[in-house]
Amino acid sequence: MMSKTIKRLLLLGAAILAFVVSSYSQTGAIKGFVLDKENGEPCMFANVSIVGTNYGAATDMNGYFTIPKMPDGDYTVKITYVSYDSIVEPFTISNGKIYSKTFYMNKAAFVLDEAVVSAERQEMRTQIRISKVKVTPQQIKQLPSIGSEPDIAQYLQVVPGVTFTGDQGGQLYIRGGSNIQNLVLLDGMVIYNPFHSIGLFSVFDSDIIRNADIYTGGFNSEYGGRISSVMDISMRDGNPNRFGGKVSASTFGTKVMLEGPIVKYKQGKSSLSYILSGKTSFLEQSSKLLYPYINDGQGLPFNYTDLYGKVSLNTPDGSRLNIFGFKFNDNVSYQGLSNLGWDSYGLGANFIVVPSGSTFMLKARMSYSDYKINMQSMDNYPSYSGINGFNLGLDFLYFLGKNQFVWGIEALGFNTDFEYYNSIGRLLEQEENTTQLGTYFKYKLNLGALLVEPGFRMQYYASMGNVSLEPRLGIKYNISEFLRFKLAAGIYSQDLVAANSDKDVVNLFYGFLSGNNLRVPDEFKGEELTHKLQKSEHLIAGFEIDLTKKIDFNVEGYLKNFSQLTTINRNKLYDDVYVNSDKPDYLKKDFLIESGYAYGVDFLLKYDQEQLYVWLVYSLGWVKRDDGVTVYNTHYDRRHNINLVTTYKFGEKKSWNVSARWNLGSGFPFTKTAGFYEETDMYSSLNYPYWQSNGSLGIIYSDLNAGRLPYYHRLDLTLNKTFEFSKYTKLEVNLSVTNVYNRQNIFYFDRVDYNRVDQLPIMPSLGLSLTF
Repeated sequence: MMSKTIKRLLLLGAAILAFVVSSYSQTGAIKGFVLDKENGEPCMFANVSIVGTNYGAATDMNGYFTIPKMPDGDYTVKITYVSYDSIVEPFTISNGKIYSKTFYMNKAAFVLDEAVVSAERQEMRTQIRISKVKVTPQQIKQLPSIGSEPDIAQYLQVVPGVTFTGDQGGQLYIRGGSNIQNLVLLDGMVIYNPFHSIGLFSVFDSDIIRNADIYTGGFNSEYGGRISSVMDISMRDGNPNRFGGKVSASTFGTKVMLEGPIVKYKQGKSSLSYILSGKTSFLEQSSKLLYPYINDGQGLPFNYTDLYGKVSLNTPDGSRLNIFGFKFNDNVSYQGLSNLGWDSYGLGANFIVVPSGSTFMLKARMSYSDYKINMQSMDNYPSYSGINGFNLGLDFLYFLGKNQFVWGIEALGFNTDFEYYNSIGRLLEQEENTTQLGTYFKYKLNLGALLVEPGFRMQYYASMGNVSLEPRLGIKYNISEFLRFKLAAGIYSQDLVAANSDKDVVNLFYGFLSGNNLRVPDEFKGEELTHKLQKSEHLIAGFEIDLTKKIDFNVEGYLKNFSQLTTINRNKLYDDVYVNSDKPDYLKKDFLIESGYAYGVDFLLKYDQEQLYVWLVYSLGWVKRDDGVTVYNTHYDRRHNINLVTTYKFGEKKSWNVSARWNLGSGFPFTKTAGFYEETDMYSSLNYPYWQSNGSLGIIYSDLNAGRLPYYHRLDLTLNKTFEFSKYTKLEVNLSVTNVYNRQNIFYFDRVDYNRVDQLPIMPSLGLSLTF
């Protein structure tokens, strides 16, 4: 029955593909790549038009475009791209054939600020972009750089709908989704933990990011296996013309980036280049000297190292091959909580092929990655989690002028290994092998003022024997040149389960479990469970308006219904065996079923001018869970969240740059202490002489997450000066201050020692970076 369903869906997809392609295959076309003449990098989202006609297209992330359905004749193509000189060139279509060429663009000597703004506006009118934020290295540098080094982790904290739980051990929660519900990709490879324990830095080198797409919900069918959000990051290629790099050092750490040609780039010839990046923190050592007032002179116990390398082959016809790898690690010792460390590595490759005589593009990817985390808590109970596996994918892209049809297949296999002791010393463990197969299609249809993007994904969880059918939809309607409405909806699934609980106040142990063969209840809230998948449904709607040439205003309301969730059972007391059949499930099952929802509205006001940049976000949201007994707020349920970012450039050649970020957030939920009692150790032996020794301190808790912590707010400032010595050589001096007015924001409260632990205090830092 299952195989018949899969075959029917594949046949349906093939029929749709054949219909779409055949309708475009009767006439000629022009296709090609648009590249930077200096280094061969793709010119992403350049505008390609046929002069005197309505034919046109935009390049994709690879600089590729296709304009089909062109009758025989003589034409002139015009290519425009921000910061580059335009290309105007004649060509001829004859006998219904495809005209193919790679176009090389020269950087313009002078760029108007209005041109940059108008290019972004053009993309807003031609792309649906609901619940999507596109991030570039230039945007990351707009924010104050904590530790004098810009990082995408700091940028993500100001994205609408994102909640950040703190400087130490902080994680990002996106519109009600927890960490494990967020898919993170690096050049198509799954990254299992993208953030370091200090919460201020990611594993990615922001200087070599080409593009990052952040989907806070409502993402289309090319992504699967997660139920909340997606962060899709691609790294740029190394410079194929010359050797170069960057060296930087600050009070937080150091970084080195090197790049250059193996086979030098020449127009019309293949090139081979490399890029290497390494960054490390010595904050544990430097903070004792520079910040002796932190943790009673013990400093900040954070150390990490991130290594990344990539080799890229680019051919004259636009085909590309990339081979890349990474190794990340992190170690931290939290005061009064635990010692924690994790290590991750991976190796992958992807390639792009554009067959001659065809208007479609083939993209393929393959990778293997491994992640392991260990934690030794203060009660001497060790915890361990590991996940490793592969992912393979093929994508077929048909560029049909302003329309686009995409279909693809994906295979994932991974092993999860988990050991955890709960608060009473009971061991929870699992080791599983899991396989997933996915196929999808998406059709982007441009109907003038109306943009429609239907999609469909079928995710087959082979180890469970479950198929998840997941329709997706995105719509944008251009009411006028200045006002646009948009909508997105979809169904999502995943089988990975977090090794922590949304009831935990401080989530330090970021591990993974497979949903296959978990011991969960047979029913939830009186209804029989038909599968063990975690499922969600998204509905997002909003509008965007251009108030002036430089001011954008965006509003999005969202609803995420988490119809089935699986969570680890922190309260297990009994083994799940026959003699305990009379005990309730929440006292004997390793895992429990929950449901939940997240809803809210996000407001974004952006002013973008050559000298002054302002980004103002206000988010109003609710996040709740229902475990069948209690409806509670998650520990990251933040009602109000405000982020204000400003950047001002001044001085000769605008070489001075001052930026500020202020964040205000309402207090997170927490469980109050109702009282204490003496807890007697009766677990080691029934004959234990409890009357001869004192027991340990037991805690009586109040209602789950019924209290609220104080408001969080913090101001960060950065002053940057750039000295240019030549075309390629410059020195940047960066002075930054974190938590300028030394706000005491609470991290957690040690109930036993009755001790409050705060987030980071005021921390000035100085950094130097040399680019060459």
